[in-house]
Amino acid sequence: MHIEPVDYLAPDAAQKFTESLHRTGFGVLKNHPLSQATLETIYKEWYDFFQTDAKSKYAFHPEKMDGYFSPKVSETAKGNTKRDLKEFYHIYPWGRFPAEVSEAARKYYDDGAKLAAELLQWVEDHTPADIKAKYSMPLSDMITGSEQTLLRVLHYPPLTGDEEPGSVRAAAHEDINLLTILPAATQAGLQVQGKDDKWFNVPCDFGMLVVNIGDMLDEASEGYYPSTSHRVLNPTGDEAKKSRVSLPLFLHPRLDVKLSDRYTAGEYLEERLIELGAKKPKQ
Repeated sequence: MHIEPVDYLAPDAAQKFTESLHRTGFGVLKNHPLSQATLETIYKEWYDFFQTDAKSKYAFHPEKMDGYFSPKVSETAKGNTKRDLKEFYHIYPWGRFPAEVSEAARKYYDDGAKLAAELLQWVEDHTPADIKAKYSMPLSDMITGSEQTLLRVLHYPPLTGDEEPGSVRAAAHEDINLLTILPAATQAGLQVQGKDDKWFNVPCDFGMLVVNIGDMLDEASEGYYPSTSHRVLNPTGDEAKKSRVSLPLFLHPRLDVKLSDRYTAGEYLEERLIELGAKKPKQ
């Protein structure tokens, strides 16, 4: 499988981008409007933040799900038994934000959410009529007023050699949301699984923006836009001694949005968070 980067500024960008999403579940954009300088500032600031004890002041809230998640409470991918080798921080406009970093990540949240909304409109505009008729409402309306769109700052620590056998930075998984936008991380390792079950490296040159379909859009489109498995491999050699910082933005609908006859967005999110071990089932 080959994922060809699409020039965001090209006149046929929307068509080529949505064709890639339909065919592979992924799209890659170049010449996009998100600031590389802002991104590099975030990577440096948050790498430094994760090296300090200050992060513990912002331990995640089990109901609101904002704040800092340590490696001990990191996610366990659906179908796996070992936690991923990562720590991360959840940024929401209404959530807690560390005083130890600048406003760069908040600015990126706003800019990224604006771009994600535009890309979702591309998806809607290029959805075949018979599939579009099954949406409970226009895709763009699903995110209006949503407070669930999430910016996650991910830190994958250097490997020490003492990791539990079989544990990886991010086991194969699908995202929960509508769309995920992901700028190139500070280190390679992201792979996507093709329809032939083979794994392929995703382009990760700086300046590239990876966009993938989440399970909610898969559900709403009855699989026309497929949610594709992806993973982050453990590095080897000298690369294993380096941290990896990544910055996915997860575009979420409002909780009351009807995705299909089976789920609202809130019901779907609750089910998946329990599967990931991020929330406990209600008694």
